[in-house]
Amino acid sequence: MTGMSASHRPRALPTAADVHDAAARLAGVAVRTPLLSFPVLDAAVGARVVVKPEMFQRTGAFKFRGAYNKIAQIAPERRSAGVVAWSSGNHAQGVAAAARLFAMPATIVMPADAPRAKIARTRAFGAEVVTYDRVRESREEIGSRLAAVRGATVVPPFDDADIIAGQGTVGLEIAEDCVERGLEPDVVVVPASGGGLIAGVALAIAERFAAARIVSAEPAGFDDHARSFASGRRESNDRLAGSICDALLMASPGEITFEITRRLVGEGVAVSDAEVETAMRFAFDELKLVVEPGGAVALAAVLAGRFRGAATIAVVMSGGNVDRDLYARILAGG
Repeated sequence: MTGMSASHRPRALPTAADVHDAAARLAGVAVRTPLLSFPVLDAAVGARVVVKPEMFQRTGAFKFRGAYNKIAQIAPERRSAGVVAWSSGNHAQGVAAAARLFAMPATIVMPADAPRAKIARTRAFGAEVVTYDRVRESREEIGSRLAAVRGATVVPPFDDADIIAGQGTVGLEIAEDCVERGLEPDVVVVPASGGGLIAGVALAIAERFAAARIVSAEPAGFDDHARSFASGRRESNDRLAGSICDALLMASPGEITFEITRRLVGEGVAVSDAEVETAMRFAFDELKLVVEPGGAVALAAVLAGRFRGAATIAVVMSGGNVDRDLYARILAGG
């Protein structure tokens, strides 16, 4: 597969200082999710494992953090024109919820095959939903056209400095809580799609724990980050559907996000749908946590033994917005 070279120099990259600024904006608005420990998980993995459960975040996923950080910085005189975003579901809900807090209209371009619950919840936050065919149509083209016509501000799902900084507060909280507990993580495993979450987490973790390995987790067949790290250039997936991890099916890493992750991450693992389903059942049965497929990939990698030898592992569970019919099928399949 050929690599995707950048067509122009990336815009200014966010820094750890930007993550701290985002944390100040989000204080009292976003949920500071806890860092959880479970003896049963430690025993299953053979290491100390701490879990960051972003299903407890507003809208059920980490995406609210970046969306709010971006929207909070829109000039007041531009707010009446609203925002436009594109997303398979979690960014959609995050943008819709953040826009509502500022009394701004929001239009979200979502794939027609997105989980019904995600589309319904996005509409429940007051957003207009425009659906598209993720295989035949470009959500970026549709969204950009709508924004141009309406004079709205685009809130990208990942490749944006403010979005990355907002998502980085997940890593900042992990680092702060680890320091408070006297823990030093050997490995931090983070789900990756466009790369906004793992890029932001990497900025925060590297600032406090320079020796920690930060690793991307992706669905098998959609491991563009892992392949991009191996080749040193942005690689693309040859398909955009075919995994239960609907939140992680991007074509390639973002331009800005890869400039960060190639330096601070540099390695990735892939997990099968079967391993993801096993992790979801383990989370439900043993941890009493509801996690969506894309949110479970990091846990799946840890449970599958990808990090044997590590003493302390931090795992990001990025969201819990799973379609109830799919979830019932997965739980019944154990």
